[in-house]
Amino acid sequence: MNRFHSLTSGLYRGEVSFDFVGRAKQWYILSAVMLLIALGSLAVNGLKFGVEFSGGAVFSVPSESCEITTAREAAAAEVPEGDPIVTELNGSSGRQVKVQTVDLTPAETGAVNQALADACNVPLEDVSTQVIGPSWGEQITQKALTGLVVFLVLIVIYLSIMFEWRMAIGALVALFHDVFITVGIYSLSGFEVTPATVIGVLTILGYSLYDTVVVFDKVKENTRGIQTSSRMTYSEAANLAVNQTLVRSINTSVVGLLPVASLLFVGAYVLGAGTLKDLALALFVGIAVGTYSSIFIATPVLAQLKEREPAMAALAKRVNARRSGGRDVAKGAGDGDGSGDGSADSVMTGAGSAAGSATRGPRNQPKRKAKKKR
Repeated sequence: MNRFHSLTSGLYRGEVSFDFVGRAKQWYILSAVMLLIALGSLAVNGLKFGVEFSGGAVFSVPSESCEITTAREAAAAEVPEGDPIVTELNGSSGRQVKVQTVDLTPAETGAVNQALADACNVPLEDVSTQVIGPSWGEQITQKALTGLVVFLVLIVIYLSIMFEWRMAIGALVALFHDVFITVGIYSLSGFEVTPATVIGVLTILGYSLYDTVVVFDKVKENTRGIQTSSRMTYSEAANLAVNQTLVRSINTSVVGLLPVASLLFVGAYVLGAGTLKDLALALFVGIAVGTYSSIFIATPVLAQLKEREPAMAALAKRVNARRSGGRDVAKGAGDGDGSGDGSADSVMTGAGSAAGSATRGPRNQPKRKAKKKR
């Protein structure tokens, strides 16, 4: 515990530092690899859209004994095209088998109802059917895209007013980075994209932005009046801000990831609830990637943009000149050690001679003490 406290204190005071900004190229390469994998999966596998976006019919069969393979075979015999998607749900009302198919005619819907009732040995009236048209999913998509655009515009305006436009660019780069990687994880894992997924993605955008703004606020504090001194460059001040907020970012992420991980495990493996699973996966990936981007992407991008300014470039030259000048002075002092010692010896010798002349007379005789007057 004492070691952790000393580490956190050292990070805040700058005594311990990790060079996040100076190694920006390494983080960019790592992010580029993750983005290429995500884009490659999207190009090859695509996204698995739920019935809310693609349209179709959803059949729910309340049964404690009906097997998933039995329900799939019964529905597939009556569905003209496409393989039915069968999942198992465990809730307060008991176990249910959920069968999702493509859009069906009324006759085909009735045939699937009867087939599921016979295969699962339940009354026909217990099988519920929900038909969803693709237009509903299109409306959800349009509203989500509209909300995303409005969100990004407001973020750019806010960051430009409260901070500066370069911070807005750094935050936007981090946001797009988080979205593409999260969507790529959905493509790799084969999870369905549902309205809950859209809600989760919009939520992680807010979380990622919050973490980035906290770091940027510390950067602003550290760089206030930095041009009037020659102690450190803008990149070094920004890197100090990342180190000072590092522990806080990790603690916040861990506290957020633990309940989301529990939600993902419970939703996917215990209850089999699709809505919980879709929402939890988006939140889990988004929180982890958002923390990464606020530390390794947003701040290095900001520092590189700021270092292109003439004032910050001049500051960097002054800082480097001051440090190189200090090294030259130290080197000169080291080279002159021998002569310095000789001079000191001569000074001490002269001092000794002066002291001796002060205690002896003109014939090199000890001076007599003056007689006291009577």
